[in-house]
Amino acid sequence: MFQEEENDKRKPHTGIVYKKVISEYTLHSNGSIYRCSISNKLRKQLVYPIADPSSLSHRVRDVKQIQEVDPVAIGDEVVFIPAGNGDPGRLEGMITEVLPRKNKLIRKAAGNKLLEQVIVANVDQVLIVMSITQPEPKWNLVDRYLISAESAGLPAVICNTKMDLFGDRPIPRELLEFQQVGYPVIFTSSVTRGGLPELQTILADRTSVLVGKSGVGKTSLLNALEAGLGFKIGPVGRESGKGRHTTSSLEMIDLSFGGRLVDTPGMREFGLWELEADLAGYFPEMRPYIGKCRYGTSCLHTRENGCAIRTAVNAGSISSRRYQSFLKLLDE
Repeated sequence: MFQEEENDKRKPHTGIVYKKVISEYTLHSNGSIYRCSISNKLRKQLVYPIADPSSLSHRVRDVKQIQEVDPVAIGDEVVFIPAGNGDPGRLEGMITEVLPRKNKLIRKAAGNKLLEQVIVANVDQVLIVMSITQPEPKWNLVDRYLISAESAGLPAVICNTKMDLFGDRPIPRELLEFQQVGYPVIFTSSVTRGGLPELQTILADRTSVLVGKSGVGKTSLLNALEAGLGFKIGPVGRESGKGRHTTSSLEMIDLSFGGRLVDTPGMREFGLWELEADLAGYFPEMRPYIGKCRYGTSCLHTRENGCAIRTAVNAGSISSRRYQSFLKLLDE
């Protein structure tokens, strides 16, 4: 009887990845929590010969490293085998398979290697957090976040923090342009709690991922939204005006008012990873003009005569700043 119970514990289970640090993944599975490693097989890609199946045996020809920083992401549904050792000092299972994802938010990994970094998988929306002041907004970075959300087929919301420091100044023109494109824009303050009820409505009963550069107030926002979290908050550097990282690991949080939220470390850069379509297609205001240029879908929308997108920019139908951001991204 004991042997049967022990064998059952070692059968494959499924779970959701809630947190990861270096070489360790925390899973939730049927009300239990497991700390797991991953199988080395997940870091390899088996290469088979490309030929008529009848002419070659189906044998592995080569083994390559996968083109990802990490094959397992927060939000992944995975198959794992519990270790069954019962020792709190050791990992309690091994992830052997990542189940198909419904979506993934990705970026190009930092550094010189051409690797894909999956930030999060299987989410419902992206919450782009930016400070309206201290540090000043980086509009081109917001464009990058929006393009990544568009490429993943995810709706995006732009959340402005630190409204208590902004005073009575007029709302930046760039935010009005985002609203005109169709992106929801909200204004919050962790100090006055302004805008938090609206934010809770947006987050309730959805799985959301927070993205934003260091120092924009993501951690303060989380602490204000969910009492008791007590995440550490870092100040913005006085001389550099840049935020300091306070979130060092990726983690998914269950919200008391419904839904789940994935917090991410602050990212000062956000490299786009191998977009599958014409870059203009990821700008909602440009999409209606694609194919209407003199040169049809061959138009690059840069210097061509008869370009419908350039004509729309000159007419004021497309933001000049957004178009310049588009051109900058084309050059990368």
